Amino acid sequence: MKTCLITGASGGVATALAELLRAQGWRLARVSRDAGKLAPAEGELAIEADVATEAGAEAALAEATEAFGHPPDAVAHCAGAILIAPIGRTSEAQYRACMAANLDSAFFVSRAYAPRVQKSDRPGALLFFSSVAAGMGVSNHAVIAMAKAGVEGLVRSLAADFSGAGLRVNAIAPGLMRTPATERMLSNESAAKAIAGQYPLGRHGEAADAAALGAFLLSDAAGWVSGQVIGLDGGFQAVRPYVKTA
Repeated sequence: MKTCLITGASGGVATALAELLRAQGWRLARVSRDAGKLAPAEGELAIEADVATEAGAEAALAEATEAFGHPPDAVAHCAGAILIAPIGRTSEAQYRACMAANLDSAFFVSRAYAPRVQKSDRPGALLFFSSVAAGMGVSNHAVIAMAKAGVEGLVRSLAADFSGAGLRVNAIAPGLMRTPATERMLSNESAAKAIAGQYPLGRHGEAADAAALGAFLLSDAAGWVSGQVIGLDGGFQAVRPYVKTA
């Protein structure tokens, strides 16, 4: 039975990914700063830890490794936070919180997981989540763009450092997806329609879209995929839809 540790486990994408992996027969360890928000299925672990800290990430990986009897076969790092604000109105506290939730957590989870894979006789897979904002200029996304661009650099560096140990490292760079974190933004019908119109495929993303791609990247079917940042954005970064001018 394959095993996976999922961080940020109370979030929308993490929940959808957990449901899909569970249906595929994976055994899960789910991590949240508030484990009380989790409802683990039989045989699953619910771990309370703040993976934006060195101690929290190490504790989460140690507990999962002990329970599984080996390092997790995969880690899906879904923890993070959204900050959309003009840079002139972004406080130092907001900046540091965003960097900690997105970039610090990625570093500490990597440092807790990758060496464990290297010391074991089992391959591993590490999945991160970036953002379209890391690859193109999007208004009012300066801090989140910085953080996620750092995550993308980490993906490529880790893939280079640990490929010899059989660790694959990839990231998904989604556009706007409907999750509890974005529900307020999409609750207005006219606003949701305007947002959907920005995407060539004519809709915003769903958590299930990210879960499907994430489950593939963690699986053996993606065994020759590493060091990649894959856009999941309805064509937003790559193409521009035809616009009638008359």
